[in-house]
Amino acid sequence: MRPRTAHTVRTVRTALATLTAGVAAATCLTAAGPATAAARNECSPAVTIQGFSDALDETTFEGTFVGNLSALAVDRRGTLAALSDRSALFSLDGRTLQPRAVTPLADENGAALDSEGLVVDRDGTYLVSTEGEPAVRRYSPGGEILGRLAVPDALRVAPAGRAVSNGTFEGLTLRPDGRTLTAAMEYALSGDSPGTVRFQTWRRDARGGFALGAQYAYRTDAGLGVPEITALADGRLLVLERGYTAGYGNTVRLYLADPRRATDTSGVAYLTGQPGVRTAAKTLLADLVDCPDLGATARQPQPNPLLDNIEAMAVTGKHGGRLDVVLASDDNQSVNQITRFYRLTVRPGGH
Repeated sequence: MRPRTAHTVRTVRTALATLTAGVAAATCLTAAGPATAAARNECSPAVTIQGFSDALDETTFEGTFVGNLSALAVDRRGTLAALSDRSALFSLDGRTLQPRAVTPLADENGAALDSEGLVVDRDGTYLVSTEGEPAVRRYSPGGEILGRLAVPDALRVAPAGRAVSNGTFEGLTLRPDGRTLTAAMEYALSGDSPGTVRFQTWRRDARGGFALGAQYAYRTDAGLGVPEITALADGRLLVLERGYTAGYGNTVRLYLADPRRATDTSGVAYLTGQPGVRTAAKTLLADLVDCPDLGATARQPQPNPLLDNIEAMAVTGKHGGRLDVVLASDDNQSVNQITRFYRLTVRPGGH
C-alpha cells in the first residue's frame, strides 16, 4: 500500500532460468539504447536496471483486478507468484508475466486480508504475512489455511501491542536453505526510536514448522519504511526502503543488510539507541532515483518518472556474483499510480 508521508535443485534452477529469461525478453520490458556509460543503464556501481514493464497495469484476470501488488516470490513451477494486498494470489507466466491463475485468500473467519509478504516454501505451500494483526499464515496451493505462526506480543498493533496501524509485517523472506524465516516491520514500534524497525525471525523445527527465533534491529533512512526484504544464501538481506512525499513522489533505495552480528533484541523492550545494542549493518546499493528513466512516464510528480510505489521484490536467478532481481509497484488501484515491473542486476559483492 501507499507508504506514509515525510522440487529438485534442477527443477528450481530451470524455473529460475525460465523466469529470468522471460522477464528479460518477453514482457514488453523497455531498455535504453546503447551508447555511453550512462546508457548502460547503471543506477550505481552495484545495480543496473535492465528494463521495465507496464503490461499488467489496469488489467483484470477472471474478474479480479491485477494490481495492489505487495510481494513477489518464485514458484517452484517456474511461475512468478504475485501477492495483492486485497486478498488475491496470482500465478504469473514466467515468460510473459500474464496471469495463469488467481487464488483468493482469507483469514480463519473468511474475512479479507491486508496481505503484504509472501514466501513459497519448499513443499509448495505459501507463507503470507498480513499487517492488520499482524500474522503469518500458511496456505495450501489452493488457498486453504493450514496454520499460523506465533508472533511476539510487542509486535501486535496497539492496544494489543506497540505496533502502529499500517506499520507491521510488510516484508517476508525465507533463507535459501529453508531454515530461517524473517519478517520485517515497516515502521518502528511505539517507544522505539523513530526509524528503528524490528526484523523477527523463526527457525524451522524438527516437524517442518517454524518456532520463534532471534529478533534484530535495523535503522532506516529518515522518513522511510521497509516494504520488502529478500534473504541471500549467506544470511545477508536485500532491503527495500521506501517513502512518499506529496508533490515530490517516491523515494526508493535498495540496501544490503547484514544481521549476522546484530544484537538479538527479542528481550529488549525499548530500542532507544542504548549502548551495547548493535543494529544490522547496512550498505547502500542504489538509490533508484539515479537509474536512467528508460523512457518511462509517471502519472503523478516523481523525481524520476521510472519510480512508483515499489513494494515487491524477488531474486529470480544468480550468476556468479550477480543477482537477477525483479521489483513490482503497488498501484493502490489509483488512477495516479502504475502497476510496473522492473528487472535489475544486483552485484552485492563483498559489501
